[in-house]
Amino acid sequence: MPFSLPPKGGRVAGKPAGSGVAPAQSPPPGARRAPTSPFRGEAKKRPRTEQAMASLKDMRVRIAATKATQKITKAMQMVAASKLRRAQAAAEAARPYAERMGKVLGNIAASVTDLDSAPKLLAGTGNDKAHLLIVCTGERGLCGPFNSAIVRLAREKANTLISQGKEVKFFCVGRKGYEQLRRNYEKQIIEHIDLRAVRTLQFEHAHQIAEKVIALYEQGAFDVATLFFSQFKSVIAQVPTPLQVIPPVFEQAAGGEPAASYEYEPDELDILGQLLPRNLAVQIFRALLENNASFYGAQMTAMDNATRNAGDMIRKQTITYNRTRQAMITKELIEIISGAEAL
Repeated sequence: MPFSLPPKGGRVAGKPAGSGVAPAQSPPPGARRAPTSPFRGEAKKRPRTEQAMASLKDMRVRIAATKATQKITKAMQMVAASKLRRAQAAAEAARPYAERMGKVLGNIAASVTDLDSAPKLLAGTGNDKAHLLIVCTGERGLCGPFNSAIVRLAREKANTLISQGKEVKFFCVGRKGYEQLRRNYEKQIIEHIDLRAVRTLQFEHAHQIAEKVIALYEQGAFDVATLFFSQFKSVIAQVPTPLQVIPPVFEQAAGGEPAASYEYEPDELDILGQLLPRNLAVQIFRALLENNASFYGAQMTAMDNATRNAGDMIRKQTITYNRTRQAMITKELIEIISGAEAL
């Protein structure tokens, strides 16, 4: 039988259907062509349902993160409340001793201030050209405006003195105050005391600071020293306070009454020689204790406010999440009902 070619468009006998390349078919008239991407391998756009699911997932992650932050702030508030009791008791116990020592020194100084033999710590150098600002702040943050309020008071005092042509130097006790003052007065900072490793404040820490201040005073580094700290009033009230410690300023008797006359043994100059350096250490120790109590009070208040703000954020985020989820469910139900009606 003679061999003949298969007709055009047919197939060779013995070969399975579809083994060859199918001819291209033209689309029917009136049909729309699918849009082709100008870039090969371009990913298709994500459907709206997947976008909604992604946004819901992001909301859940955000709510979980806010809840975790709320737990941290609540824990810090409870820790600050537990430490505040001991710090407040220590600060209140140090006040009577410091106040009584100031009254005793004021009584003694009233009789010897005019003498040429008065101690230098009491009479001063006779000048007020160089001022030393002892700024006591906290070692940590997350305590509201506690540190910035003390630094702001010291900065205002420094600017006032500089405008009067005085020389200003800083003695920083605490990391936060040093970091803030270093931005504008880096060259004027002559000493920095770091107490981060100290768990419980002792009188020895204040005594070491007082010895450094007295050594600078004897070297002629300054004429007047002012101590800046935050006086503890209550959990929600801490008052930044300046106190001139060299030469000390004593309160006068109430009502203008003359101070009582005492006889001392040994004499007044020997007593002042011993009490004036100790009085400086006592005042610095009192400032550190007042700062410690004020720090925990401010931190307790700040963390309480942060916990409440986190709760408000969680409520708002939960409402937004529920509304978005409900809208997505409603939309899907509408699509299902519309499809059923079309059938």
